[in-house]
Amino acid sequence: MESIKEIFRMGNGPSSSHTMGPMKAAERFQREHPGADHVRVTLYGSLAATGRGHLTDVAIRRALAPVPVEFIWRQDEELPMHPNGMLFESYSTDDRPQASWRVYSVGGGAILGEGEQGLRNSIYPLRSMQELLRSCTQQGITFWEHVQDVEGAEIWDHLAEVNRVMHESIDRGLKAEGVLPGGLGLARHARTIYRNIQVQGGRLKNEGFLPAYALAVAEENAVGSVIATAPTCGSAGVLPAVMRHIEETLNLPESDLLHALATAGLIGNLIKFNVSISGAEVGCQGEIGSACAMAAAAATQLMGGSIRQIEYAAEMGLEHHLGLTCDPVNGLVQIPCIERNAFAATRALDCATFALYSDGSHRISFDEVVGVMRQTGRDLPHVYRETAEGGLAIVYRYPPSKS
Repeated sequence: MESIKEIFRMGNGPSSSHTMGPMKAAERFQREHPGADHVRVTLYGSLAATGRGHLTDVAIRRALAPVPVEFIWRQDEELPMHPNGMLFESYSTDDRPQASWRVYSVGGGAILGEGEQGLRNSIYPLRSMQELLRSCTQQGITFWEHVQDVEGAEIWDHLAEVNRVMHESIDRGLKAEGVLPGGLGLARHARTIYRNIQVQGGRLKNEGFLPAYALAVAEENAVGSVIATAPTCGSAGVLPAVMRHIEETLNLPESDLLHALATAGLIGNLIKFNVSISGAEVGCQGEIGSACAMAAAAATQLMGGSIRQIEYAAEMGLEHHLGLTCDPVNGLVQIPCIERNAFAATRALDCATFALYSDGSHRISFDEVVGVMRQTGRDLPHVYRETAEGGLAIVYRYPPSKS
Protein backbone atom coordinates (compact mmCIF):
# COMPACT_ATOMS: atom_id res chain seq x y z
CA MET A 1 0.00 0.00 0.00
CA GLU A 2 1.10 3.54 -0.75
CA SER A 3 1.51 6.41 1.67
CA ILE A 4 -1.70 7.83 3.08
CA LYS A 5 -0.60 11.07 1.43
CA GLU A 6 -2.15 9.50 -1.68
CA ILE A 7 -5.49 9.25 0.15
CA PHE A 8 -5.37 12.84 1.40
CA ARG A 9 -4.64 15.06 -1.60
CA MET A 10 -5.34 18.78 -1.74
CA GLY A 11 -6.58 20.56 -4.83
CA ASN A 12 -9.54 21.94 -6.71
CA GLY A 13 -12.80 20.03 -7.10
CA PRO A 14 -15.29 18.98 -8.21
CA SER A 15 -13.86 15.49 -8.85
CA SER A 16 -10.64 13.77 -7.90
CA SER A 17 -10.92 11.22 -10.72
CA HIS A 18 -12.41 13.54 -13.35
CA THR A 19 -10.69 16.84 -12.47
CA MET A 20 -7.58 16.33 -10.34
CA GLY A 21 -6.41 13.18 -12.13
CA PRO A 22 -6.79 14.48 -15.70
CA MET A 23 -5.09 17.76 -14.75
CA LYS A 24 -2.19 15.83 -13.25
CA ALA A 25 -1.96 13.69 -16.38
CA ALA A 26 -1.96 16.75 -18.65
CA GLU A 27 0.76 18.40 -16.59
CA ARG A 28 2.91 15.29 -16.82
CA PHE A 29 2.36 14.93 -20.58
CA GLN A 30 3.37 18.53 -21.18
CA ARG A 31 6.41 18.16 -18.94
CA GLU A 32 7.60 15.00 -20.70
CA HIS A 33 6.68 16.12 -24.24
CA PRO A 34 7.18 19.89 -24.48
CA GLY A 35 7.09 21.99 -27.63
CA ALA A 36 3.80 20.78 -29.14
CA ASP A 37 1.92 23.08 -31.51
CA HIS A 38 -1.39 21.52 -30.49
CA VAL A 39 -2.65 18.52 -28.51
CA ARG A 40 -5.53 16.11 -29.09
CA VAL A 41 -7.08 14.48 -26.02
CA THR A 42 -9.44 11.53 -26.35
CA LEU A 43 -11.54 10.77 -23.29
CA TYR A 44 -13.05 7.30 -22.87
CA GLY A 45 -15.77 5.66 -20.78
CA SER A 46 -16.82 7.47 -17.65
CA LEU A 47 -14.49 10.39 -18.32
CA ALA A 48 -16.28 11.03 -21.61
CA ALA A 49 -19.74 10.37 -20.17
CA THR A 50 -19.53 12.84 -17.27
CA GLY A 51 -16.39 14.81 -18.07
CA ARG A 52 -18.17 18.01 -19.07
CA GLY A 53 -20.09 18.17 -15.81
CA HIS A 54 -16.93 17.35 -13.85
CA LEU A 55 -14.92 20.04 -15.72
CA THR A 56 -12.47 17.49 -17.13
CA ASP A 57 -11.88 19.51 -20.29
CA VAL A 58 -11.48 22.74 -18.31
CA ALA A 59 -8.84 21.15 -16.07
CA ILE A 60 -6.89 19.73 -19.03
CA ARG A 61 -7.00 23.00 -20.97
CA ARG A 62 -5.74 24.85 -17.92
CA ALA A 63 -2.86 22.42 -17.48
CA LEU A 64 -1.80 22.52 -21.15
CA ALA A 65 -2.25 26.28 -21.70
CA PRO A 66 -1.35 28.07 -23.89
CA VAL A 67 -1.21 25.04 -26.22
CA PRO A 68 -4.53 24.59 -28.11
CA VAL A 69 -6.41 21.40 -27.20
CA GLU A 70 -8.89 19.39 -29.26
CA PHE A 71 -11.16 16.95 -27.41
CA ILE A 72 -12.71 13.72 -28.65
CA TRP A 73 -15.40 12.18 -26.42
CA ARG A 74 -15.89 8.40 -26.61
CA GLN A 75 -18.23 7.43 -23.80
CA ASP A 76 -19.22 4.13 -25.42
CA GLU A 77 -15.63 2.90 -25.54
CA GLU A 78 -13.37 1.94 -22.65
CA LEU A 79 -9.63 1.36 -22.60
CA PRO A 80 -8.57 -1.99 -21.08
CA MET A 81 -7.17 -0.97 -17.68
CA HIS A 82 -9.86 1.31 -16.21
CA PRO A 83 -13.12 3.09 -17.15
CA ASN A 84 -11.38 6.48 -16.78
CA GLY A 85 -9.04 6.28 -19.77
CA MET A 86 -7.35 9.11 -21.71
CA LEU A 87 -5.19 9.34 -24.81
CA PHE A 88 -2.90 12.38 -25.18
CA GLU A 89 -1.45 13.08 -28.64
CA SER A 90 0.83 16.00 -29.48
CA TYR A 91 1.37 17.42 -32.97
CA SER A 92 3.80 19.75 -34.70
CA THR A 93 2.89 22.85 -36.71
CA ASP A 94 2.59 20.78 -39.90
CA ASP A 95 0.23 18.38 -38.08
CA ARG A 96 2.77 15.58 -37.75
CA PRO A 97 2.39 13.33 -34.66
CA GLN A 98 5.08 13.88 -32.03
CA ALA A 99 4.10 11.82 -29.01
CA SER A 100 1.20 9.87 -27.60
CA TRP A 101 0.37 8.52 -24.15
CA ARG A 102 -2.42 6.39 -22.74
CA VAL A 103 -3.12 7.10 -19.10
CA TYR A 104 -5.83 6.31 -16.56
CA SER A 105 -7.33 8.32 -13.72
CA VAL A 106 -7.77 5.52 -11.20
CA GLY A 107 -9.48 7.36 -8.33
CA GLY A 108 -8.66 9.85 -5.62
CA GLY A 109 -6.59 12.00 -7.99
CA ALA A 110 -4.10 9.22 -8.79
CA ILE A 111 -3.06 8.42 -12.36
CA LEU A 112 -1.48 5.35 -13.93
CA GLY A 113 0.16 5.32 -17.35
CA GLU A 114 -0.26 2.44 -19.78
CA GLY A 115 2.16 -0.33 -18.87
CA GLU A 116 3.02 1.15 -15.49
CA GLN A 117 2.68 -0.90 -12.34
CA GLY A 118 0.02 0.15 -9.85
CA LEU A 119 1.00 1.24 -6.37
CA ARG A 120 4.62 1.81 -7.40
CA ASN A 121 5.58 3.38 -4.07
CA SER A 122 4.24 0.67 -1.80
CA ILE A 123 5.48 1.18 1.75
CA TYR A 124 3.00 -0.69 3.97
CA PRO A 125 3.91 -4.37 4.50
CA LEU A 126 0.55 -5.20 6.15
CA ARG A 127 -2.28 -5.09 3.64
CA SER A 128 -5.33 -6.46 5.43
CA MET A 129 -7.18 -5.48 8.57
CA GLN A 130 -6.59 -8.94 10.04
CA GLU A 131 -2.83 -8.49 9.70
CA LEU A 132 -3.01 -5.01 11.21
CA LEU A 133 -5.09 -6.12 14.19
CA ARG A 134 -2.73 -9.01 14.90
CA SER A 135 0.41 -6.90 14.61
CA CYS A 136 -0.89 -3.93 16.60
CA THR A 137 -2.21 -6.22 19.34
CA GLN A 138 1.12 -8.04 19.63
CA GLN A 139 3.03 -4.74 19.83
CA GLY A 140 0.50 -2.98 22.02
CA ILE A 141 0.20 -0.05 19.62
CA THR A 142 -2.64 1.83 17.97
CA PHE A 143 -3.39 2.23 14.26
CA TRP A 144 -2.01 5.76 14.20
CA GLU A 145 1.23 4.58 15.78
CA HIS A 146 1.53 1.98 13.04
CA VAL A 147 1.15 4.76 10.47
CA GLN A 148 3.90 6.73 12.22
CA ASP A 149 6.19 3.68 12.27
CA VAL A 150 5.74 3.18 8.52
CA GLU A 151 5.60 6.77 7.27
CA GLY A 152 7.94 8.48 9.72
CA ALA A 153 7.41 11.66 11.71
CA GLU A 154 7.10 13.78 8.55
CA ILE A 155 3.59 12.44 7.98
CA TRP A 156 2.34 14.80 10.69
CA ASP A 157 3.27 17.88 8.68
CA HIS A 158 1.21 16.60 5.75
CA LEU A 159 -1.76 15.74 7.96
CA ALA A 160 -1.56 19.14 9.65
CA GLU A 161 -1.95 20.74 6.22
CA VAL A 162 -4.84 18.41 5.42
CA ASN A 163 -6.50 19.37 8.71
CA ARG A 164 -6.06 23.06 7.88
CA VAL A 165 -7.58 22.68 4.41
CA MET A 166 -10.52 20.73 5.84
CA HIS A 167 -11.24 23.41 8.43
CA GLU A 168 -10.99 26.19 5.87
CA SER A 169 -13.32 24.45 3.42
CA ILE A 170 -15.94 24.14 6.18
CA ASP A 171 -15.56 27.79 7.19
CA ARG A 172 -15.83 29.03 3.59
CA GLY A 173 -18.83 26.84 2.87
CA LEU A 174 -20.71 28.06 5.93
CA LYS A 175 -20.40 31.67 4.78
CA ALA A 176 -21.13 31.25 1.07
CA GLU A 177 -24.52 31.77 -0.53
CA GLY A 178 -25.94 31.55 -4.04
CA VAL A 179 -26.55 28.98 -6.75
CA LEU A 180 -24.05 26.27 -7.64
CA PRO A 181 -22.73 26.42 -11.21
CA GLY A 182 -23.56 23.82 -13.83
CA GLY A 183 -27.14 24.50 -14.85
CA LEU A 184 -29.14 22.59 -12.24
CA GLY A 185 -30.07 25.78 -10.41
CA LEU A 186 -29.20 24.12 -7.11
CA ALA A 187 -28.89 26.59 -4.24
CA ARG A 188 -26.35 26.25 -1.43
CA HIS A 189 -27.88 25.03 1.84
CA ALA A 190 -25.00 24.80 4.34
CA ARG A 191 -25.28 28.39 5.59
CA THR A 192 -29.08 28.18 5.99
CA ILE A 193 -28.97 24.86 7.84
CA TYR A 194 -26.17 26.12 10.08
CA ARG A 195 -28.23 29.19 11.05
CA ASN A 196 -31.40 27.15 11.57
CA ILE A 197 -29.61 24.83 13.97
CA GLN A 198 -28.24 27.83 15.86
CA VAL A 199 -31.73 29.29 16.25
CA GLN A 200 -33.72 26.15 16.94
CA GLY A 201 -31.45 24.55 19.52
CA GLY A 202 -32.98 21.54 21.21
CA ARG A 203 -32.24 18.14 19.71
CA LEU A 204 -30.66 19.57 16.59
CA LYS A 205 -28.27 21.65 18.67
CA ASN A 206 -27.29 18.63 20.74
CA GLU A 207 -26.40 16.74 17.58
CA GLY A 208 -24.18 19.61 16.57
CA PHE A 209 -23.69 21.21 13.20
CA LEU A 210 -22.66 17.93 11.58
CA PRO A 211 -24.90 18.11 8.47
CA ALA A 212 -24.06 21.77 7.87
CA TYR A 213 -20.33 21.00 8.01
CA ALA A 214 -20.65 18.14 5.51
CA LEU A 215 -22.76 20.24 3.13
CA ALA A 216 -20.32 23.14 3.43
CA VAL A 217 -17.40 21.08 2.15
CA ALA A 218 -19.45 19.29 -0.53
CA GLU A 219 -20.75 22.61 -1.84
CA GLU A 220 -17.26 24.08 -1.88
CA ASN A 221 -16.16 21.06 -3.89
CA ALA A 222 -19.03 21.56 -6.34
CA VAL A 223 -17.83 25.06 -7.19
CA GLY A 224 -14.27 23.85 -7.79
CA SER A 225 -12.82 25.30 -4.61
CA VAL A 226 -9.79 23.87 -2.80
CA ILE A 227 -10.60 20.82 -0.69
CA ALA A 228 -8.84 17.73 0.67
CA THR A 229 -9.83 14.37 -0.78
CA ALA A 230 -11.07 11.93 1.83
CA PRO A 231 -10.72 9.70 -0.06
CA THR A 232 -12.21 11.50 -3.12
CA CYS A 233 -13.56 14.94 -3.96
CA GLY A 234 -17.13 13.71 -4.22
CA SER A 235 -16.97 12.32 -0.67
CA ALA A 236 -14.75 15.04 0.79
CA GLY A 237 -17.32 16.39 3.26
CA VAL A 238 -17.84 13.28 5.40
CA LEU A 239 -14.61 13.03 7.39
CA PRO A 240 -14.08 16.79 8.02
CA ALA A 241 -17.66 17.13 9.29
CA VAL A 242 -17.39 14.26 11.75
CA MET A 243 -14.01 15.37 13.05
CA ARG A 244 -15.06 19.02 13.42
CA HIS A 245 -18.17 17.96 15.34
CA ILE A 246 -16.20 15.79 17.79
CA GLU A 247 -13.41 18.37 18.09
CA GLU A 248 -15.90 21.01 19.21
CA THR A 249 -17.89 18.66 21.43
CA LEU A 250 -14.87 17.29 23.31
CA ASN A 251 -12.57 20.31 22.92
CA LEU A 252 -9.78 18.18 21.49
CA PRO A 253 -6.18 19.26 20.76
CA GLU A 254 -4.78 19.21 17.22
CA SER A 255 -2.61 16.18 17.96
CA ASP A 256 -5.71 14.04 18.56
CA LEU A 257 -7.16 15.17 15.24
CA LEU A 258 -3.98 14.33 13.35
CA HIS A 259 -3.85 10.89 14.94
CA ALA A 260 -7.47 10.32 13.87
CA LEU A 261 -6.63 11.42 10.33
CA ALA A 262 -3.82 8.86 10.27
CA THR A 263 -6.21 6.08 11.28
CA ALA A 264 -8.80 7.24 8.73
CA GLY A 265 -6.12 7.27 6.05
CA LEU A 266 -5.09 3.74 6.93
CA ILE A 267 -8.71 2.56 6.53
CA GLY A 268 -8.99 4.32 3.18
CA ASN A 269 -5.70 2.80 2.10
CA LEU A 270 -6.91 -0.72 2.83
CA ILE A 271 -10.00 -0.17 0.69
CA LYS A 272 -8.06 1.46 -2.13
CA PHE A 273 -5.43 -1.29 -2.23
CA ASN A 274 -7.79 -4.22 -1.99
CA VAL A 275 -10.64 -2.85 -4.12
CA SER A 276 -10.99 0.73 -5.36
CA ILE A 277 -12.16 4.19 -4.34
CA SER A 278 -13.21 5.06 -7.89
CA GLY A 279 -16.91 5.61 -8.54
CA ALA A 280 -16.33 4.78 -12.20
CA GLU A 281 -15.00 1.38 -11.19
CA VAL A 282 -17.17 0.26 -8.25
CA GLY A 283 -19.93 2.86 -7.89
CA CYS A 284 -20.45 5.31 -5.05
CA GLN A 285 -19.84 2.62 -2.44
CA GLY A 286 -16.17 3.20 -3.27
CA GLU A 287 -16.44 6.92 -2.53
CA ILE A 288 -19.14 7.62 0.06
CA GLY A 289 -18.89 4.12 1.53
CA SER A 290 -15.13 4.46 1.98
CA ALA A 291 -15.51 7.97 3.40
CA CYS A 292 -18.07 6.74 5.92
CA ALA A 293 -15.77 3.90 7.01
CA MET A 294 -12.86 6.33 7.39
CA ALA A 295 -14.96 8.81 9.38
CA ALA A 296 -16.44 6.08 11.60
CA ALA A 297 -12.94 4.84 12.42
CA ALA A 298 -11.68 8.35 13.19
CA ALA A 299 -14.70 9.11 15.38
CA THR A 300 -14.33 5.89 17.35
CA GLN A 301 -10.69 6.65 18.04
CA LEU A 302 -11.40 10.25 19.05
CA MET A 303 -14.02 9.02 21.50
CA GLY A 304 -11.65 6.56 23.14
CA GLY A 305 -12.35 3.33 21.28
CA SER A 306 -10.01 0.35 21.03
CA ILE A 307 -8.56 -0.87 17.74
CA ARG A 308 -11.20 -3.62 17.60
CA GLN A 309 -13.97 -1.10 18.13
CA ILE A 310 -12.41 1.06 15.41
CA GLU A 311 -12.41 -1.94 13.05
CA TYR A 312 -16.06 -2.63 13.90
CA ALA A 313 -17.11 0.96 13.22
CA ALA A 314 -15.26 1.02 9.88
CA GLU A 315 -16.83 -2.30 8.91
CA MET A 316 -20.33 -0.96 9.61
CA GLY A 317 -19.66 2.27 7.74
CA LEU A 318 -18.70 0.35 4.62
CA GLU A 319 -21.18 -2.50 4.99
CA HIS A 320 -24.20 -0.22 5.02
CA HIS A 321 -23.19 1.49 1.80
CA LEU A 322 -22.69 -1.72 -0.20
CA GLY A 323 -24.23 -1.44 -3.65
CA LEU A 324 -24.52 2.35 -3.60
CA THR A 325 -24.72 3.52 -7.20
CA CYS A 326 -22.92 6.47 -8.78
CA ASP A 327 -25.55 8.28 -10.87
CA PRO A 328 -24.77 12.03 -10.93
CA VAL A 329 -27.50 14.17 -12.47
CA ASN A 330 -26.17 16.02 -15.55
CA GLY A 331 -22.76 14.55 -14.71
CA LEU A 332 -22.36 17.10 -11.90
CA VAL A 333 -21.07 16.39 -8.39
CA GLN A 334 -24.27 17.85 -6.91
CA ILE A 335 -27.33 15.59 -7.02
CA PRO A 336 -27.26 13.19 -5.16
CA CYS A 337 -23.61 13.67 -4.17
CA ILE A 338 -23.88 16.69 -1.85
CA GLU A 339 -26.65 15.29 0.35
CA ARG A 340 -24.91 11.92 0.49
CA ASN A 341 -22.01 13.58 2.30
CA ALA A 342 -24.35 14.81 5.05
CA PHE A 343 -26.11 11.49 5.50
CA ALA A 344 -22.86 9.50 5.46
CA ALA A 345 -21.40 11.81 8.13
CA THR A 346 -24.42 11.16 10.35
CA ARG A 347 -24.16 7.41 9.74
CA ALA A 348 -20.43 7.43 10.51
CA LEU A 349 -21.10 8.99 13.90
CA ASP A 350 -23.84 6.43 14.56
CA CYS A 351 -21.46 3.60 13.63
CA ALA A 352 -18.84 4.93 16.04
CA THR A 353 -21.38 5.26 18.86
CA PHE A 354 -22.71 1.74 18.27
CA ALA A 355 -19.20 0.29 18.20
CA LEU A 356 -18.36 2.01 21.48
CA TYR A 357 -21.40 0.42 23.12
CA SER A 358 -19.95 -2.99 22.24
CA ASP A 359 -16.69 -4.77 23.03
CA GLY A 360 -15.76 -4.72 19.35
CA SER A 361 -16.70 -8.33 18.63
CA HIS A 362 -18.91 -9.06 15.60
CA ARG A 363 -19.48 -11.72 12.96
CA ILE A 364 -18.62 -10.01 9.66
CA SER A 365 -15.07 -8.65 9.48
CA PHE A 366 -13.89 -5.49 7.76
CA ASP A 367 -11.83 -7.58 5.33
CA GLU A 368 -14.89 -9.64 4.40
CA VAL A 369 -16.95 -6.53 3.70
CA VAL A 370 -14.13 -5.18 1.53
CA GLY A 371 -14.23 -8.42 -0.43
CA VAL A 372 -17.99 -8.16 -0.86
CA MET A 373 -17.59 -4.57 -2.00
CA ARG A 374 -15.17 -5.72 -4.70
CA GLN A 375 -17.61 -8.29 -6.05
CA THR A 376 -20.56 -5.90 -5.77
CA GLY A 377 -18.64 -3.30 -7.77
CA ARG A 378 -17.99 -5.84 -10.51
CA ASP A 379 -21.66 -6.83 -10.54
CA LEU A 380 -22.97 -3.26 -10.78
CA PRO A 381 -24.21 -2.52 -14.29
CA HIS A 382 -22.17 -0.03 -16.28
CA VAL A 383 -24.92 2.61 -16.10
CA TYR A 384 -24.50 2.84 -12.31
CA ARG A 385 -20.77 3.52 -12.37
CA GLU A 386 -20.41 7.27 -12.94
CA THR A 387 -21.74 7.34 -16.48
CA ALA A 388 -24.92 9.37 -15.81
CA GLU A 389 -26.78 6.78 -17.89
CA GLY A 390 -28.94 5.26 -15.15
CA GLY A 391 -30.64 5.81 -11.81
CA LEU A 392 -31.28 9.36 -10.68
CA ALA A 393 -29.32 10.68 -13.63
CA ILE A 394 -32.09 9.64 -16.03
CA VAL A 395 -35.06 10.02 -13.66
CA TYR A 396 -34.27 13.69 -13.20
CA ARG A 397 -32.79 15.75 -16.00
CA TYR A 398 -32.31 19.50 -16.11
CA PRO A 399 -33.61 21.15 -18.09
CA PRO A 400 -36.53 18.69 -18.03
CA SER A 401 -37.18 16.71 -21.21
CA LYS A 402 -40.19 17.69 -23.29
CA SER A 403 -41.45 14.15 -23.62
